[in-house]
Parts: sequence; structure tokens; C-alpha cells
Amino acid sequence: MFKGHPKGLLAAALSNMGERFGYYIMNAVLLLFICSKFGIDDKTAGVIYAVFYFLIYVLGLPGGIIADKTQNYKGTIMAGLITMAAGYLMLSFPIMATPENSGWVLALTGFALLVIAFGNGLFKGNLQAIVGQMYDNLEADAAKKGEKELADAKSKRDPGFQIFYVFINIGGVLAPFVAPFLREWWLKVNGFLYNAKLPALCHQYINEGTDMDATAFDNLNTYFGNVLVNGSMPTDPAAISELCTSYLDVFNTGIHYSFIASIVAMLISLIIFMCNKKTFPTPASKKTDATPVEYTPEEKASMAKEIKQRMLGLYAVLGVCVFFWMSFHQNGQSLSLFARDFVNTSNVAPEVWQFLNPFLVITLTPVIMWIFGTKWGRKISTPKKIVFGMFFAGAAYLFLTIFSAQAGYPSGEAFNQLPAAESDPMKAGAWVLIVTYFFLTVAELFISPLGLSFVSKIAPRHIQGICQGLWLSATAVGNLLILLGPIMFNKIPHLWICWFVFMLICFIAMAIMLGMVKWLEKVTK
Repeated sequence: MFKGHPKGLLAAALSNMGERFGYYIMNAVLLLFICSKFGIDDKTAGVIYAVFYFLIYVLGLPGGIIADKTQNYKGTIMAGLITMAAGYLMLSFPIMATPENSGWVLALTGFALLVIAFGNGLFKGNLQAIVGQMYDNLEADAAKKGEKELADAKSKRDPGFQIFYVFINIGGVLAPFVAPFLREWWLKVNGFLYNAKLPALCHQYINEGTDMDATAFDNLNTYFGNVLVNGSMPTDPAAISELCTSYLDVFNTGIHYSFIASIVAMLISLIIFMCNKKTFPTPASKKTDATPVEYTPEEKASMAKEIKQRMLGLYAVLGVCVFFWMSFHQNGQSLSLFARDFVNTSNVAPEVWQFLNPFLVITLTPVIMWIFGTKWGRKISTPKKIVFGMFFAGAAYLFLTIFSAQAGYPSGEAFNQLPAAESDPMKAGAWVLIVTYFFLTVAELFISPLGLSFVSKIAPRHIQGICQGLWLSATAVGNLLILLGPIMFNKIPHLWICWFVFMLICFIAMAIMLGMVKWLEKVTK
């Protein structure tokens, strides 16, 4: 797998894998954790999640600027890992949110997420820039040997970033199981079983008491009857409120404990990076140039024109990819809500289903690499691959549109107001999530690792960190727009319309990208 690739690729991939494992432990449960801990609605939790996801990526730009200005990529990356560990440490303290302290506890949680986002900004883009520099050096060495060797070296870049991406997802496969496992273990220790619907109903009873809607109270009674290991639900209002408070405390404490695993993962990544520090390339500072090169005015104008065209090409691809990330990262937003509300999760917690995406990345990447390695596949340029990616993303939402329309699903909000005896039989099987994530993962494999490769190809050498930061910033804009998912999910009367909107966005972006393919192929030559 690593034959012909730079020596430091495996070490960089392992370091990234550890960091992503820790990150996805938190990210897999974040939206539903915020809802269960603070009792806030899906829309508000979705806004918090979207802003955090925006910051995770947009802070890659100042992270890239810091590394480019200081020419200390390695030190910036290590600082990022330490900063993220500090953020996870703050999240690991199991402080119970009550009406009296929920304000400052929510603020503390938000600050911890900000710290994690800033650390990620220092780490993520700069490690990707180092991988790009490895391939720059590989191609420079090959160019000294001949055109055939250079062509072979250039053909390694896309597969190299795909390998790098696979290792990210190895951590992502295991991570979604950690928090749900610890949560359910802690529930059993304290005499409870898991139920995805109970946290919202518990918060509702604590806030409304005996004024709680009769249907909601019946659901509360039904679900508590299923989760109490010993005894039955009390009838006294004060005892019911105490039971709800106890369940919420235990439910969320197990998740807090899972963030300790995230801290350990950051430290493991730091150790791997430090042990292989000498293997990674160090960008040459402009001050170390032995003799300055003089250029004619015509050469300067030509180089300026080339850089302008490269940057315009980069901005064009980034604009299209905004809409991909807006649709793809619904896996942590409306698709998580869909798994919680519309899918039978009696045997598997809704957060766990996010393992499907990294699992499919690992299993499908060899297939995609084999296709790209054939004569037919080598003729497909990176811009064309991005077009294919947008098509498969649209296909995922086309499937959900058809399925939801045929099932006659109302909005998420309306569905949750139905009696349990009516809503439970309407729930879909897990196969719906499997099909959806299959299409989205194929789309991701055509866009995300190849997008990183595209940026490394097109970026001028002196601003590689900034260009990787721009890629992350475009992802950030798409992540900010994901907040539309929970809003449409809960407010549009028919669920299929929500999925139809995302399908339309993907297919329009695909058409725009298709129209730019020839120009982008010319720019990247």
C-alpha cells in the first residue's frame, strides 16, 4: 500500500488517526448530548453544533497563517494536540445541569468546544499541508531522474491522500461506540436501561410537572416502564421529578466519562508525532535561500497570472464544495435526528449509526483506488471526480426523499407528538441508514481526500498552509449552513421535502462543477 509513497506518510496518518478517534468520540454524540444535558430543543442544539462545526474548520485558516508565518508547522501541530486535550478535559467533568446553574454550565461547555475548535485549527490543516509537502518533495526528486519518474510520482498524490483519509476513518469506526457504551454501562450500574426518547420527556416533566401534555406523560410512563431495572414509575409528582432528574444525571455522566478517552487519544497522537518529527519535511524559509533569483518583468507577470488562475480555480472548487459539506454533515444534524426519531433504535443507539460512514470509507477506498488505478480511471481528472461526488450525494437524498414520501412521514416535531403506540410501528429499519450512508460515503471518497489532493496541487508553495486553511474555511461555511437541517426537519410539514431540498442543492452544485471541468483541468496541468 505504501510502496512508492513518502516515508513519513504512515506516521502522519497514524497521528491523524488518533486525533480523529478522540474527536469522533465527542462529535458522534454532540448534538443529542446537548439536547439531553440541557433540555434545549433540536433547533437550538443544532445552532450550537453548527457554530462549533464552523469554528472547527474556519480556525484552520489562522492556524495555517501561524504555521506559514513562523515556518514552524510541527510546533503548531503539537500545540494543537495539547490545546484539544485541554478542551476535552473541561468536557469530561460530569456537572449536572440544573435550572439554577444551566447558564454557566452551558457557557463552560461552549468554551470547551471553542478550545477544541482552536486546537483543531492549529492541527488539522497544517498536518495536511505537511502531507502535501511530502509529495512536492517526492515529485521534485523524481523530476531530476526523468519525465517517466516524474509522471509516476505525480500519480501517487491522489492515492496518497486516499490512504491518509482511510487512517482518519479507522479511528472514526470505533469512536461512535465509546460514548454510547459508557453511557449504557453507567445506566445499568445505576439501575436504568437506555431509551433515546426519555431525556426530552424528563426535561419536559421537570419544567411542566403535572401540566405536562397527557400524551407526553403517557409516553413518559411507558418508556420508564421499559427502562427501570427494579421497581416501577412512582405516582407522586415530586418522586417522578426526582426520578427524571436522576435519570438525566446518570444518562449524561456516562457521556462525560467518554471524553477521558478523547484526552488519551490526543496524547497518543502527540507521542506518535513527536517520535516521527524528523521524518516530516520542514518548509524552507525564504531567509535561507543562498542566492536570490532575478526575474524579468515578463516572467514576473507570467508567474502572477499563473498564481491568479490557480487561486481562482481553488475558489471555484471551494464554492462548490460548500454545498457538499452542507449536505454531507447532516450526519451529525438532521440525519442523527432521523435516526433518533424515525428509525428503530431499540437495539442500537442512534449515535452509533455514525460508524457506518467511516466503516464504508475503509471498505470502499480500495475499490475506488482500484478503479482510479485502471486505464479508464486514470483518465478521470480530479475536477471530474468531484462531479461524481456531488452526484452520489444527491443520490443519497433522492433515496431519502422517495422513502419518506412513501412512508408518509410528517415533520420530526409532529412525529414526536404522536402516542408511542402509533409512532413506534411507523419507524424504519436500519437498512434505510445503511443505504443513505453508502451513497454519502461514496460521495465523500470522490470529494474529501481528492479535494485535499487538489488543493495541494494547485496551491503556490509559499502559502500551502493558507490554502489548506481556505479548504477548511469552505468546509466551515458549509458546516454553518447545516443548521438549516434541524429547522427543516422539524418545521416542514412533510419530511420528504427536507430531503428534497438537499437533493436539489447537490445536483445544482454538480451541474455548476461540470461546467467548470475543462477550465479546472487546464489550470491544474
